[in-house]
Amino acid sequence: MLLLLSPAKSLDYETPLPAGLKHTLPPFIDQSNELIELLRQQTPQSLATLMGLSDKLAALNVARYAAWSPEFTAGNARQALFAFNGDVYEGLDAATLSKADIAWAQEHLAMLSGLYGVLRPLDWMQPYRLEMGTRLENAAGSNLYAFWGARIAEHLNQRQEQEKNPVVVNLASQEYFKSVDRKLLRARVVECVFEDFKAGKYKIISFHAKRARGLMARHAVQQRLTRPTQLQGFDAEGYAFADAASTPERLVFRRKAD
Repeated sequence: MLLLLSPAKSLDYETPLPAGLKHTLPPFIDQSNELIELLRQQTPQSLATLMGLSDKLAALNVARYAAWSPEFTAGNARQALFAFNGDVYEGLDAATLSKADIAWAQEHLAMLSGLYGVLRPLDWMQPYRLEMGTRLENAAGSNLYAFWGARIAEHLNQRQEQEKNPVVVNLASQEYFKSVDRKLLRARVVECVFEDFKAGKYKIISFHAKRARGLMARHAVQQRLTRPTQLQGFDAEGYAFADAASTPERLVFRRKAD
């Protein structure tokens, strides 16, 4: 069973890393390099327009693209699981996972990325901003879905080639999961949905749902879950499995405010 996450826009390259943390290299460095070459053609002004960024953020990312190197080192990169720093990753809270947890996550977790395609937790990552939905013209088409094409699905297949009944648990956003070609994916896909009770009904509240995806990934890692039915035991921060609202392919978890 493989758990899929979205990346985060906010990054942390400051917090000290756990001692003795291993690293691996991303699987698609050549493709990332291709995208960086395209991004280096952008001015701060054109990048701000393309990505809807402030002038300050546009300038920061132009500088990041200029500094990016196909040679990854401890000086210019850090492990993706510790570099991402948004709501999802606050829920996952990698800093408090054990070495054994991280080793298990390396085999069972995958993070989708506009620049890197897909990353394992210990893959080194240089800082960047490139959301999967960005309409960046490239040799394969007008956006990143065209650029990545079959690669991400094929990579996920490869990661599960020993599995007799492969399963992908989608904890990523639709923007990112769209980069996985479902027609090529061997695995059965199970989606987790997190709803909060508000104004008289259950609904998805983005901030809470993002954090809950991270909490679910953490739960699966710490409990070493290998089957989708085991996910139903998730009860972090007041969520509970909603059997009546769920199907085998869509597991719904609900929470009522105190």
